[in-house]
Amino acid sequence: MTLNQFLLILWARRTVALAVLGLTVLTTLTVSLLLPKQYTAATSVVVDVKSPDPIVGMVLPGMMAPGYMATQIDIINSDRTAQLVVKLLRMDENPQIKEQWQEATDGKGQLTAWLAQLLQKKLDVQPARESNVIHIGFTGQDPVFAAAIANAFAEAYIATNIELRVEPARQYANWFDQQVKAQRERLEVAQKALSDFQQQTGIIAADKSLDYEMQKYNELSALLTQAESQGADSTSKQKIDRSDTLQEVMQNPLINQLKADLARLESRLKELSGNLGENHPQYQRMLAEINELRTRVRSETAKVTRAIGTAGLVSEAKEIEIQAAIEAQRKKVLDLKIQRDEIDVLAREVETAQRGFDAIGQRMTQSKFESQSLQTNIAILTPASQPLEPSKPKLLLNLLVSVFLGTLLGIGAALLLELAQRRVRSADDLAQMLDLPVLAALGSAHTPGLGKGRRFSLTSRVGRRNPGTQLKISEA
Repeated sequence: MTLNQFLLILWARRTVALAVLGLTVLTTLTVSLLLPKQYTAATSVVVDVKSPDPIVGMVLPGMMAPGYMATQIDIINSDRTAQLVVKLLRMDENPQIKEQWQEATDGKGQLTAWLAQLLQKKLDVQPARESNVIHIGFTGQDPVFAAAIANAFAEAYIATNIELRVEPARQYANWFDQQVKAQRERLEVAQKALSDFQQQTGIIAADKSLDYEMQKYNELSALLTQAESQGADSTSKQKIDRSDTLQEVMQNPLINQLKADLARLESRLKELSGNLGENHPQYQRMLAEINELRTRVRSETAKVTRAIGTAGLVSEAKEIEIQAAIEAQRKKVLDLKIQRDEIDVLAREVETAQRGFDAIGQRMTQSKFESQSLQTNIAILTPASQPLEPSKPKLLLNLLVSVFLGTLLGIGAALLLELAQRRVRSADDLAQMLDLPVLAALGSAHTPGLGKGRRFSLTSRVGRRNPGTQLKISEA
């Protein structure tokens, strides 16, 4: 079909097309006027995802996730938020609404859930582009009711968001409370075990007795070394043949005095032997004194030698005593070290239990703060107000759409009618129908019996079976 044929068909069927267009526009206008007016109220909330949490003191990583805003929209559209709106507005307490619910559901289900589903159908939640603002719209027949529902959804969304943060915190707080009790019992048991052991051993954690006993052990070791040295020295001195060469003998003041007196008398004896002779009484008396001094020197030397032997015996006995004391002190130090190690283990258990108790207590305190917190990162940016103009039906838009659809329907009706009753509108129609070329088209003429102002076409038909030329005049 050419454009010319299409336009000819539309012009021929213009009455039908215009009738369909008019009927469509009229129907749309009538329906738009009869439909109840719908009012849309909208409120805006802003979600702050960059401010730090007031309790944790840092920006929570979940708020920066790409799906955070989509989650917030799902929360607004959730049944929980819608049911909270019903409770906030006390819609479930309205007798008329209860009657409507009884008629619609025969009393099956819950009134709150039924109302929530009705509210969700007229709710429109849209996030703003490239911002953290969410628009909440509600459409209803009453503008005041629509504004109240929109504001209620914003408040319910904020309350639901707080509850979603508070409920896990409450669960954590209860769990941490139980853990704190268990950790406290563990700490008390560890402290009691440490205290009982300290009372049993008489040692405190900061006791320096082990250091004192170690010092005492070192002193005994030093005494033992000294006694062993003295014993060995005495033994070696006793083995010397000439005792007068011993240091103790040579440093003895009495022996030295006696030796000095002996030397002085021997010198005088020599003088007397030269002057008086050996048989002189004075010489004999001095000789007797010299012999007595020599005897005293030997006696004193023997005493010193015996004293050295006695010192050796004392050193040996002392060495034995010191060794016994060292063994006892070593056993005491080992016992103290074992006790101190046991105390250190118990003290570490107490310290570990204390750290665990403090950590769990801190988490429990934080969880309790979170469970009692009413802070949120959501705020109402623009509350909904009563709309002055209805949002539905949109008369002008509906009329424009009806004109467009009516035009399409009118054209379709004209084409369908033309297909049902095909007419020759032009020479092209005649050529397509007969599959023959058009030889001539007659202009308008007053032809008897054909009417005035009509055009006719002359076609030739040359058939293969019936040779010859046939002329046919048809109305153009």
